[in-house]
Order: sequence, then structure tokens, then C-alpha cells
Amino acid sequence: MHGELQELGRAVKQAQYRQHRALDSALAAVGTTLAQWDALRAIGRSPGSSARELAAATFQTEQAFGTLVGRLAAQDLVERRPGHGRRIEHHLTPLGGQVLAAGHKVADEVLADCFAALSGADRATLLDLLRRLTAERDA
Repeated sequence: MHGELQELGRAVKQAQYRQHRALDSALAAVGTTLAQWDALRAIGRSPGSSARELAAATFQTEQAFGTLVGRLAAQDLVERRPGHGRRIEHHLTPLGGQVLAAGHKVADEVLADCFAALSGADRATLLDLLRRLTAERDA
């Protein structure tokens, strides 16, 4: 049984790796990277969030996210504003919103290609299975 589970784990990792490589390569055409676009996406979903919240949403450490958001701020894609107490809130700039939107178009194309071998029903089943796995761990 351990061989089958290891093969499953490797297949999931391989699919993720291919998807990330394809996204990172394609996002370069709109002037961003996968890590940067993911941070913009997280900020766009939750404007005003703290670095701690955004680091968790993007699967990064707070230190790594802080470095990344510093680069995004230097590119005028994100602005940091004082919040309640010592909290620093993160917001997209208009340029950040444009890069995010361009990245969404790129991601849609890349992901359509990545999942082209699966029917709509297969994609829905895969999504349901992955959600069940992550919900069980996150609960």
C-alpha cells in the first residue's frame, strides 16, 4: 500500500510542479512572477490584510512575504498603510490591479491547458476530492 500512496503523492506534486512552472513562465509576459501574482491575488481578495494574514494565504513565512511585498511596493504595485495599532494594511495600487487582471487572463489560459486532458466532470471531481483533503487537514 505504501508504494501506491507514495505514487499518488508524487503525482500530485508533479502536477503542481508543472502547473507552477507553466504559470511562472507565462506570467513573465505581463511583468510578474507566480509568487508576486499570488501575493497580488491575496491582497486583491482581502484588501487591508496584515502581512501575517497574507503570508498564510500565500503559503509563505512572514519574513519571506515581507521581502516580497517590499519588492511589490517598490514597483508601485502595492501600498502599505497604517492600520489599527501597529497593524500595517496592504492594498493594491491601480497598477497592481492592472497586473493582477493581466495575470488572471494568463492564468486562465495556462490552467485551461494544464487541465485540458480532464473533462469538466473530471475537473469537478478532482476539485471536490482536493477540497475534502484540505478541509480535513485545515479543520
